[in-house]
Amino acid sequence: PDKNIVTVEDPIEYQLPGIAQIQVKPEINLTFANGLRSILRHDPDIIMVGEMRDLDTVDIAVRASLTGHLVFSTIHTNDTAGAITRLIDIGVEPYLLTSSVRAIIAQRLIRKICSHCKTEYNLEQKDEIMEFEKLGIKKEELPKKLFKGKGCTYCHEGYSGRIAIFEILLIKEEIEKMIMEKKTSRAIRNEAKKHGMRTLRGDGIKKVYEGVTTLSEVLSETQEIME
Repeated sequence: PDKNIVTVEDPIEYQLPGIAQIQVKPEINLTFANGLRSILRHDPDIIMVGEMRDLDTVDIAVRASLTGHLVFSTIHTNDTAGAITRLIDIGVEPYLLTSSVRAIIAQRLIRKICSHCKTEYNLEQKDEIMEFEKLGIKKEELPKKLFKGKGCTYCHEGYSGRIAIFEILLIKEEIEKMIMEKKTSRAIRNEAKKHGMRTLRGDGIKKVYEGVTTLSEVLSETQEIME
């Protein structure tokens, strides 16, 4: 391949042709941080770090980004804005974040309506309409019809399979300013929404309108995130 792509993972879940993959082995001191140090000696173009668990790993990844490497990684938080405050809590200086991070993506898997028993229904239930209104969606903006699964011998509960919902936070100038000021994740999130960011819940609602899933499923999977 044209690009030298290297990963550090724990565990390696998929073997990827043309990509050098390193398995973390703490028993021989091959940690994420030490794996990253080793990778950087081999002039990689793209680096994927399985998880940002400590300041040492994050610091090396950030500095790799600042020296022209494209770096991907994961971190456990509830949403995109939470990743920023989590990295600062770990010990990363805000100015390093604004210089190195270009985008943050959050994702969740939600259940899909079973295609074998999917049925259309009129949105008339007052309780369901009220749930939409609690989300700031006016009654006149709601679709006339939605979908649900009745439950069948194939799925038993009206759902079959899963689909991802996404939230993408682009680190633009106004977000950089808030990072430098160490604003809360909620403040960063609200600012990003003003500039058009679709939240996890917002993407879920879009999939409800498209007939992919149900409102109750989206609400249950995004309930801890304050809209």
